[in-house]
Parts: sequence; structure tokens; C-alpha cells
Amino acid sequence: MEEKSIIINYSQFSFSELEMVDRNLVSEAQMAMEGSYSPYSKFKVGAAVLLDNGIIVRGANQENGSYPVGMCAERVALFYAGANYKNNNIISIAISAKNEKGEFAQAYPCGACLQVMVETQLRTNKNSA
Repeated sequence: MEEKSIIINYSQFSFSELEMVDRNLVSEAQMAMEGSYSPYSKFKVGAAVLLDNGIIVRGANQENGSYPVGMCAERVALFYAGANYKNNNIISIAISAKNEKGEFAQAYPCGACLQVMVETQLRTNKNSA
């Protein structure tokens, strides 16, 4: 048996510490939340993916009464990017969320989203996905 590992490194910054390009991506993720369909959890999530051609792709969580048939914002954005910009690499992704009170909330990608991020990175042979 050959043992392998997957390591995901990330950094957490306050908005004011971000470079302008990253601030813009966070703002795009916040705008993406407008497309959230979350009547069950009342937890809106938006994601924005920056491609190497400068295009930003947005995604929002989409719930369904038949849980877990819905899809997280991260996968919506990543799958859209893969389907429509298959020859472009992903530079970065920003995720933003609001709770049922409309307050910004911490949100981390679920296991399925992390797996899609890893697959995207492996498929494009890049370390930036």
C-alpha cells in the first residue's frame, strides 16, 4: 500500500489587510449571495472565482427541499468555471456568508467543496486552486 496525503493551506485575513484584487473578489462573493436560494437554512453563501484571464465567476448556494440535493456556492462557481472556461486556470476563490439575521458569518467549505477544490487543482496541475 502506498500512503498519500493531501494538504490544503489557507490564510485568513481581515478585509482591510487584503490587496485590492482580493478585496474586489470578496466584494464579488458578497454580491453573489444575492443569488442564494436558501429558504431552509436561511444561510446565504456566495462564492467568486478569479480566472487567469481576469474573468470572475460567481456562485450562490442553492437549496432543495430534498436535502442534500442542493449545491454549495463554491461548487456552483467552480463547476460553472470548469464547464465554461475549461482552458483557464483558477487563481483564487473568495467565499462570503450571512446568517438568518443578515449578519456576516464565518463559513468554511464543506467536505464535498474541498474535494472539488482538490480535483480542480489536480486537473489543472496548479497549486493556486
